[in-house]
Amino acid sequence: MSEKHAKKHKGSGPSAIGKLYLLSYNGIQTLGWAYLLCNSVLYFLNRGTLQGFWNEIKWTVIIFQGAAVLEVVHSMIGLVSSGFMVVLMQVYSRVFLVFGVLLITHGGATSPGLPLCVLAWSITEIIRYSYYGLNLMNAIPETLTFLRYSTFLILYPLGITGELLCMYHSLDEVKEKKLFTSTMPNQWNYIFDYYYFLIVYMLLYIPFFPYLFSHMLSQRKKVLGGDKQKIK
Repeated sequence: MSEKHAKKHKGSGPSAIGKLYLLSYNGIQTLGWAYLLCNSVLYFLNRGTLQGFWNEIKWTVIIFQGAAVLEVVHSMIGLVSSGFMVVLMQVYSRVFLVFGVLLITHGGATSPGLPLCVLAWSITEIIRYSYYGLNLMNAIPETLTFLRYSTFLILYPLGITGELLCMYHSLDEVKEKKLFTSTMPNQWNYIFDYYYFLIVYMLLYIPFFPYLFSHMLSQRKKVLGGDKQKIK
């Protein structure tokens, strides 16, 4: 899941144009994820099923999750002071799931993990992007700060569980259809099996989840624990 746009060092910050852009970006993302959450809740309240859920939300997820790639760019060019590698890892995991699993497999798109992902992602992003926008205006209420640095304790493990379930339910289809798989002989003389790639990728969650989770715990301690150090 994606980390935060932090404040610049005291006495510095984005230009007026940069600030206006970030306000627009964060505002649009907040509205987009709020729409996704409402749409998802209404879908299941109207007795929607897992079979049709992905088609109901597909384009909303593609647009607003795809737009998260801009956060990597923001960090890379110094528009925000978030750590580039942390942002890259957090954004990549979701973008990969959307474009590398959900869009290409029926199993992944109908997995019970998808509603978990959407629930965790949307609540997290509504809080996160609204926090970023209000941060630019120095108008963050204490309640929002608490939510920003507390809800991940539940939502991050929930989202990770959903992502892994989606990938797990896509494996048989990937293997059967040999999706993105290359066997010898071929003109490039290389072998690639997407099925085993996904398995290895899922195993990588074991070391990376504790790293990213501990990073967020550190940020929580700095903000809610009274530590006045700058958030990186």
